[in-house]
Amino acid sequence: MSVPIEDYALIGDCETAALVSKNGSIDWLCFPRFDSPACFAALLGGEDNGFWSLSPSGENVRVTRRYRNDTLILETEFQTETGTAVLIDFMPLRDSTSDLMRIVEGKSGTVAFDMELNLRFDYGRTVPWVTHGEDGGITAIAGPDRLTLNCAVPLEGRGLSTVGSFQVAAGESQIFTLTWSPSHIPQPVQRQVEYALPDTEEFWQSFAAACPKVGRWTEQVKRSLITLKALTYMPTGGIVAAATTSLPEKIGGPRNWDYRYCWLRDATLTLLALMKIGYYEEASAWRNWLLRAVAGVPAQMQIMYGVAGERNLLEWQVPWLSGYEGSTPVRIGNAAAEQVQLDVYGEVADAMLQARKGGLPPHHRERELAAPILPFLEKIWAEPDEGIWEVRGQRQHFTYSKVMAWVAFDRAVQIAEADGEPEAAARWRTLADHIHAEVCEKAFDPELGCFVQAYGSKALDASLLHLGMVGFIAPDDPRYVATVEAIERKLLRDGLLLRYETQEVDDGLPPGEGAFLACSFWLVDALGMIGRRDDALRLFERLLHICNDVGLLAEEYDPATRRMLGNFPQAFSHVGLINSALNLAPLEGPADQRSAC
Repeated sequence: MSVPIEDYALIGDCETAALVSKNGSIDWLCFPRFDSPACFAALLGGEDNGFWSLSPSGENVRVTRRYRNDTLILETEFQTETGTAVLIDFMPLRDSTSDLMRIVEGKSGTVAFDMELNLRFDYGRTVPWVTHGEDGGITAIAGPDRLTLNCAVPLEGRGLSTVGSFQVAAGESQIFTLTWSPSHIPQPVQRQVEYALPDTEEFWQSFAAACPKVGRWTEQVKRSLITLKALTYMPTGGIVAAATTSLPEKIGGPRNWDYRYCWLRDATLTLLALMKIGYYEEASAWRNWLLRAVAGVPAQMQIMYGVAGERNLLEWQVPWLSGYEGSTPVRIGNAAAEQVQLDVYGEVADAMLQARKGGLPPHHRERELAAPILPFLEKIWAEPDEGIWEVRGQRQHFTYSKVMAWVAFDRAVQIAEADGEPEAAARWRTLADHIHAEVCEKAFDPELGCFVQAYGSKALDASLLHLGMVGFIAPDDPRYVATVEAIERKLLRDGLLLRYETQEVDDGLPPGEGAFLACSFWLVDALGMIGRRDDALRLFERLLHICNDVGLLAEEYDPATRRMLGNFPQAFSHVGLINSALNLAPLEGPADQRSAC
């Protein structure tokens, strides 16, 4: 049985990240980037695919854990029959090395520990060549990668693993440093934990200190901000959707995707969350990443890119990994990058407008971007596409895609008016009005009394909640209120929201998945906008209780089994938490600002 997804915590250095289980095992880590091949892949296979465990030797161990105050430094406390010890896990920001540091500190009595290190490069496939150093520790090399473990604990080989045993009494400690480096360069100088730990603590606490008060939800908002920062590739400003690939949306099913990339559709909500909370440096870095990534011919704009803006995200399957709890296939890369999804054009346009309204300094590429993209969208907006949910079935005229095309031209009108270009504003307003009229005619079902997922469909879709949020329709319009209520009736499961009913919609895959947490936060925002604040508050509090013991959220949640599902931690879930907290707080939130456009 695999470790439950919610039993993991995240550590990272703003370039990659690791997942640490409650029992002290690191089961997922990619070096040197989020999207690099994993050297620990037990999360998606078994122990033979790589892990690093530090845990007490005996049984009857009580485990509690927490993040050190306002940091990404994880502290796991083990209480045994003979004493108490704390495992401190963290990854310092990079200097000249890429490190993962683990410290075992004795607190009371004496605690015996076992260490097992099973290194496997290339997503758990390649067994490295391991050598033992004269001063202790080991070096593992396979092709371009080298990992060096420095520690004072005597180590020995056991099969294809490295093991060691030790004890810590009160006041004693053992330090383990795992360093990645290219195998063709000289061995890097080991970093000293006595400097790395306080520097890491200062970095995260300084970042978190800028978070303003958000009512009684300040601590949850702060933890979500830290998580977003941890999922940011600092050299470029790109924010990955999650730290993992192929954690299933249904246990045992094929809905398993690689989320270690940056999605354009996350752009506006992420930008608003960062700006509204006062993190302009991060918002600017994200906006600048966006403008670099989409530069080029409009017809080649993708829905997602690599952390540095890479376009080739070729999808392939990993046959030697058995999948999380048998959920196959394990996928690397994401074929959705090649899909046509019209909503991304609206996302980019809205992000540019919101950046202006939020006070970000103008970027010279904004005009260069708009000039070719708007005429291109003018030609293709009426075509069917794969839609926001990246269906792998037949293309359709999805309502949300058409609405976001309207957003692109509506925002272009506002930008043109602000720049003193009345002719351009008139051109784009005419087109926006035409799209608006078509959507109201073809996407509103008189029999159901609400908007539907696609032209001619009877299905509902959580993305329709955005119609009021993006200003397409007034929040108090009876058609929007009816749509929100219909979505509640049709898509709520134990108080949480599905994206759509997979058993009723042919999306090219077998049906079945959990409740999509970002959609549930959208419902919080929609309920608040239509005047049902008490209902919005109840749902928001329910969502906060789904967070695991260290405040993290996955992509989805299964109310029946009370388990998290999907990739973890999910940036879009935490963006939703931040924005909903801001919308419910006594100040103008992102939904108010966006809907007023």
